[in-house]
Amino acid sequence: MSGMRKEMEKYRDVDEDELLKKLTEEELQRLEDELEELDPDNALLPAGMRQKDQTKKAPTGTFQRDDLLAHLEKSAHEHPDKEDLVPFTGEKRGKAWVPKQRSDPILENVTLEPELEEALANASDAELCDIAAILGMHTLMSNQQYYEALTSSTIVNKQGLNSKLALVSGVTQFKPVRINRYYQVRSCINQCKLLLSGVIQCTKYKAVPDEQPNATDVEETLQRLKRNDPDLLEVNLNNIRNIPVPTLKEYAAALKENGVVERLSIVGTRSNDPVAFALADMLKVNTTLKSLNVESNFITGTGVLSLIDALQYNTTLLELKIDNQSQPLGNQVEMDIASMLEKNRTLLRFGYHFTQQGPRLRGSNAMMTNNDLARVVRCDPGTDGSFTLTLSVPELERAFGKKFKSHTK
Repeated sequence: MSGMRKEMEKYRDVDEDELLKKLTEEELQRLEDELEELDPDNALLPAGMRQKDQTKKAPTGTFQRDDLLAHLEKSAHEHPDKEDLVPFTGEKRGKAWVPKQRSDPILENVTLEPELEEALANASDAELCDIAAILGMHTLMSNQQYYEALTSSTIVNKQGLNSKLALVSGVTQFKPVRINRYYQVRSCINQCKLLLSGVIQCTKYKAVPDEQPNATDVEETLQRLKRNDPDLLEVNLNNIRNIPVPTLKEYAAALKENGVVERLSIVGTRSNDPVAFALADMLKVNTTLKSLNVESNFITGTGVLSLIDALQYNTTLLELKIDNQSQPLGNQVEMDIASMLEKNRTLLRFGYHFTQQGPRLRGSNAMMTNNDLARVVRCDPGTDGSFTLTLSVPELERAFGKKFKSHTK
């Protein structure tokens, strides 16, 4: 311990500035590198903190990607290619592989007994399906024959139609055969299992032409709507995708004053929330519209809730369809829809597939209640043109889900 103290006493009076003045520039640079707190092996540090910048050249400017790519391409062209020690001469060695041509197996025709030939030649489709059912040869029938056999009353054995392998007892030997145009037996496996393949042609269905485009004139229908055309009871704009949003808003505004149109359908017209808001404002004042269909559009949960909320001001709309929108409405929106439907007493049909069981049950119960209420109300016109409403109290109590107090003493 005393030796180390003496060694430290020797360097206590050393002048550091004097020592630094005696060092050369190279020695000073080495000393600076030694004192630099850098960690080259730490991959978590940025590159500038792992190793000191040793580039002495002054920067030429900012980074330019195009110039760098041009420099790399120029360097690649100037760099000589590696000499190929074994050049390619184009000589072909050996023989090219050619697959063997395999011919299709020839099916041998077997002459059956005259009685069997006559029976199969005169057999109807139902009888042939019955034979196939007994032998379990369901693969020898087309789909149309299969389903007709299941529904036919002339087929005796229908259980065999569902078998997947023909298990025939007492069969000693089978050769490949072809019976008329219906059956073809491939091979005999283990004397009793037959793997059968059908030669039934696929059923040719009639070509169904494409649906004709909607021929409704948008502008002409809008003008008829504005002037209350008495012959315009239904407006159908389905699948007309080029209708601008302002035009759809004009339709909603025109329906506010219209007293003739009873059905409006704008399925697949790319309608969005602004159109839904305009329709909601229309429903608050319209008194003739009975059916509204806005399915297959881009209406979100906000627009759907605005439509259903407007029903509290409308007592004439009987049908509302909002299903198949571009994005799902969500659980909270479905719960709000169910709550609004429970408060409504005039809507009879609501077109939407709920994803949750709770809102689905509440919505169906609300529609059932409204239909029961509409069924128990009976209108009897009087002599003076008035109407007498005959209501059944027990049925009304079931429809409204509550008890009515009696005021009789």
